Amino acid sequence: MKHSGAAKLRPEVIEGASLHYAPQSELGVVFLFAGLYKKYGLTRIDMMRPQFPDCIAYQKTGRGEKRVRIEFELRSKNFKLHKHSPRSCDWLVCWEDNWPDKPRGLRVVELCREFGLGRNIWIRPVTQRAGDRIWKDKVSKVNYDSRWSMPSKAHKGDLILFYLTSLDQCITDIFKVVGDVKVIANPAWKRRWGLKETRDYMAPARRVCKLKAPLFLSDMKEHPVLRTAGFMRGRMQGRPNVTEFWPILYKMIVSRNPSVRDKLAKYTPEQVR
Repeated sequence: MKHSGAAKLRPEVIEGASLHYAPQSELGVVFLFAGLYKKYGLTRIDMMRPQFPDCIAYQKTGRGEKRVRIEFELRSKNFKLHKHSPRSCDWLVCWEDNWPDKPRGLRVVELCREFGLGRNIWIRPVTQRAGDRIWKDKVSKVNYDSRWSMPSKAHKGDLILFYLTSLDQCITDIFKVVGDVKVIANPAWKRRWGLKETRDYMAPARRVCKLKAPLFLSDMKEHPVLRTAGFMRGRMQGRPNVTEFWPILYKMIVSRNPSVRDKLAKYTPEQVR
């Protein structure tokens, strides 16, 4: 028997779950959530149905029970693609959250995090002072974990692309989040730099690689897809989630820095999805 094309890769194995492999459809998400719903404070599932929203459940509160309308999707952005209304839904339960600009009032439950899977890619702007710290604070050592201010929704295992905001305006270093992101009240780094003392989200991060040929803002502005991306229109401000653009960014980074291909082997676009 002849087989055409490359063999289809099996999805990731999820340890300690009722489903052996990562879901490949919405039905797999429903199956996994059936064993986890009580963990999220739901007391009972009243209805599963084919129309939107998929599920009606109830959550215990101090005043009794609250109705929760739930929609299931393999990936969160499918909610938008299917033209569902956030006003008619309370929770979006998915395997992977790939929707950076989701509505604030919609709670997104990303199940892959329950099993230590799923990665996001973030851009973390840094000033020249912070950029100097990358070199002077021993962070250049492979096994050195330095605590950094992080995007509030970052998780252990995510990649952080450090973007130098000075005149260079380029992505120079790629780090991996190696610990839990925690809220720190009045972090010491803000006091040292004379900034207003307030809380911040921080986590230890470890360098994956340094780009000998940085990825410049001017290069991204010339790309037909990247130049229209939200993080570009926002002038690289904030700490944007750029996971959906990782296939393009990855290709640009590796083509300019072939030596980092092995270091990014666990973060190919196929694995990050």
